[in-house]
Amino acid sequence: MSGAIQFKGIRQGLLVTIPPDDEWAKVIADLAIRIDQQAAFFKGASLALDVDKRAVRRHELANLLNILQKRDVNLISVLSTSATTQGAARKLGIAIELVDPPATASHLPDALKMTESPHEAPLLKSDVHGTEGLLIRRTLRSGQSVQHSGHVVVLGDVNAGSEIVAGGDVVVWGRLRGVVHAGAYGDETCVVCALDLQPTQLRIGALISVSPPSKKRRKHPERAYIDDGMIRAEPWTD
Repeated sequence: MSGAIQFKGIRQGLLVTIPPDDEWAKVIADLAIRIDQQAAFFKGASLALDVDKRAVRRHELANLLNILQKRDVNLISVLSTSATTQGAARKLGIAIELVDPPATASHLPDALKMTESPHEAPLLKSDVHGTEGLLIRRTLRSGQSVQHSGHVVVLGDVNAGSEIVAGGDVVVWGRLRGVVHAGAYGDETCVVCALDLQPTQLRIGALISVSPPSKKRRKHPERAYIDDGMIRAEPWTD
């Protein structure tokens, strides 16, 4: 029985886990289709591929690399316990483990570059661990689109005609009137929260809901989620 390609947002970009029993050609074709279906979302993304114990030969990996490059997707590493796969990755200059690239001054925004002070800023520590996300401190206006592999938080309104596509949750500290898609990789545990939830279209995973018109709708914070195969909304109190 074949499985589904799994996507997960990680610090380095996206982790793609390949079904262990499917034919390689089918897996690559399915992956290309998934990327083409959300080309804007994947454009410029960094991708780590987990093939577990599958033995992938050099020409097979090179073909995948070419397919991804044509779609502006960067293959940064291949994770495998197979010596054949590891050898093929090394010959193509692909990492075989997840490594955070070192940040240099030339890659940092001016506001984050080191000053003349020789003392380094202390590291911030927390007892609570979170996940990667994107914070937007402005209103999204008609025609604007945001795609992100993790969670998306908007401190402002999301106007009609704008769009948010997120691999994780979507939280809007304002009015949500545009199109929103949470759990874009198929994660149906994701939620959409807003102070005023009236999207043109709301999607979580593969399920879609359209807000019904209402002239006397009471405005209050709400959370949309999937329950028993349906998108439901409830008061957002936590």
